[in-house]
Amino acid sequence: MAVNCGIVGLPNVGKSTIFSALTSAPAEAANYPFCTIDPNVGIVDLPDARLDFLAKHFETKRRVPAAVEFVDIAGLVKGASKGEGLGNQFLSHIRETGMIAHVVRCFEDPDIVHVNNRIDPAGDIETINMELAFADLDTINRRAEKAQRALRVMAKDEQKKAAAVLAVIEKIRPLLENGKSARSAALTLEEQDAIYDCHLITMKPQLYVCNTDEDGCKIGSPYIDAVRRVAAEEGAEVVVICGKFEAELAGIESAEERQAFLSELGLTESGLAVLSRAAYRLLGLRTFFTAGADECRAWTIHAGDTAPKAAGVIHSDFERGFIKAEVYSFDDLVSFGSEARIREAGKYRMEGKDYVVQDGDVIFFKFNV
Repeated sequence: MAVNCGIVGLPNVGKSTIFSALTSAPAEAANYPFCTIDPNVGIVDLPDARLDFLAKHFETKRRVPAAVEFVDIAGLVKGASKGEGLGNQFLSHIRETGMIAHVVRCFEDPDIVHVNNRIDPAGDIETINMELAFADLDTINRRAEKAQRALRVMAKDEQKKAAAVLAVIEKIRPLLENGKSARSAALTLEEQDAIYDCHLITMKPQLYVCNTDEDGCKIGSPYIDAVRRVAAEEGAEVVVICGKFEAELAGIESAEERQAFLSELGLTESGLAVLSRAAYRLLGLRTFFTAGADECRAWTIHAGDTAPKAAGVIHSDFERGFIKAEVYSFDDLVSFGSEARIREAGKYRMEGKDYVVQDGDVIFFKFNV
């Protein structure tokens, strides 16, 4: 299971630069709008110190981290919901992602053109958010027409479903008309299910990525503060990244040199690590591990998944023939130093089908098919 994260923003805010740095995959980046037409896709390893520890502890032959998929989507502009700047094509790309990383320009550089000829993070955010909301407004209006027809001609069961759809639409339409997100309506799970087939962009989880310069990373800036204020109103998370710095960091092969480079900015980890973990949290994902001399691997599941569901991530036969799971926590391995001592302490557990897997569990599954 890969985290699917769409990188969006106005043209020339640094999306492609950040994408290339995060994924070490070349993405076209140039000093003019719409240099990215088709979305670039890169799958990268999720940094996880726990997996590093397990690999060293077991002296494993193979280390397999979890994966994060980043999609670099072309810059949107005002009027994108009406087709401006090839907006319809770009909006369709956003619909295919699991969450949105909204990159906001938080640096000044006269050599890099800003589409609006000014640095205004709050205004940039408003432009993008309104275009996404208007695109969703168009979607729900078409869906409402379909539901209205169903009320007139369909059977009672279908009429009941159509009525539920219309009720939810009436709840979120005023928000979208004012440039607000559908997720701000705080819909119940049943209401979300009713309009799931609309695939609304503004229902997707979203975080903000401040693309700043080195000074912004060290001491912050009024531009970053402006983004934080907007995010606080929405209850959204903010990640601060220096795209130029990350691009340089990505070109360093030595782990020691990378760490020294990070230390120069007073950082302990890369923007990749921060953004990847933020994406994980936002999507409600968790990691469990399988560990041994042959392989140590991180597996991605959703919060609340039971042991059989987690086993199915490894192989469908594991879920179908699940018997039990032998479980201990990563923290216990660190505390006690070995599986044998974990057993002695009574921390090595046998769990059944109802066990909800916890983040950081190390599991050995037993199954029979």
